[in-house]
Amino acid sequence: MDGTSARPGPGRVVVGVDGSPSARTALMWAAAEAALRGSTLCLVHATGTDTPAPFLSQAEIARNRQAGRELLDRTAEAITARHPKLTVVTELTEGGAPDGLRRAAALTGTIVVGHRGLGGFSSLLLGSVGLEVAAAATTPVVVVRGTAEPVEAGVVLVAVRDEADVGCARAAAREALLRKIPLRLLHIWSAGLSARSRAVLHNGDDGIAGDHVRVMASVSDRVREEFPGLTVHADGQEGRSVPGALVDASHHADLLVVGGRRSPGYLGPTIGQTTLGLLQHAHCPVELIPRQGPGHGSTS
Repeated sequence: MDGTSARPGPGRVVVGVDGSPSARTALMWAAAEAALRGSTLCLVHATGTDTPAPFLSQAEIARNRQAGRELLDRTAEAITARHPKLTVVTELTEGGAPDGLRRAAALTGTIVVGHRGLGGFSSLLLGSVGLEVAAAATTPVVVVRGTAEPVEAGVVLVAVRDEADVGCARAAAREALLRKIPLRLLHIWSAGLSARSRAVLHNGDDGIAGDHVRVMASVSDRVREEFPGLTVHADGQEGRSVPGALVDASHHADLLVVGGRRSPGYLGPTIGQTTLGLLQHAHCPVELIPRQGPGHGSTS
């Protein structure tokens, strides 16, 4: 590592810098987030020159490293001009971007990435760096979608799948408090169960529909108890597509928070289909909160 690096501190916000439009959008979001938190912003640039490059001379490698340092310096200067009270540090890593971002975030940081890389095809919905970082997440990861100056919708949205998402809801509640806006808990279930659910509700039985009600009541009650000053809206609805319903809801959110979970039976870091759909199609930034345990998204 090189540059004005510092030891990772609690809650630091880490963002990749590569000169791409997507990375710049992520940078602006990360700087605003760090300013809201009152935490350090860490800018990371990866040169990928830690192993011999067959087609690059030593002089070319040195120029790449120098260009990286200059990019970090220019970026830090621009961010400081925009956020004068923000502490900005830089890290130049000669390895790959995912490893560099994870090292900079350490155990407590939040990693912020753009939704598309510097050299990706126009049809690539999520760049390889963002995908790798999100799939192996052990700390929160934000994939910034939308524009550099998004229209504020005035709500933080959190996807609630089951009662294990209470930790995800807590993270979303803290984001809502920072922004001084309400929190919306949204629980979606498959429309394929709707007929049975209506029958259960009609008969007053303790079945599938009751389970959905209990999930929302459990999570929302705990959030309201822990964050008494926060306005909390809890909604449940059925839909043909869970990812589709959440993507639609993201039209009206400043931030969508979701718990990471990988599909059972997969080995190594992966992303579940619902999470991947949100990272690819949401209309606002998506914050992925790792969930520990079998079948969940964290590899820790």
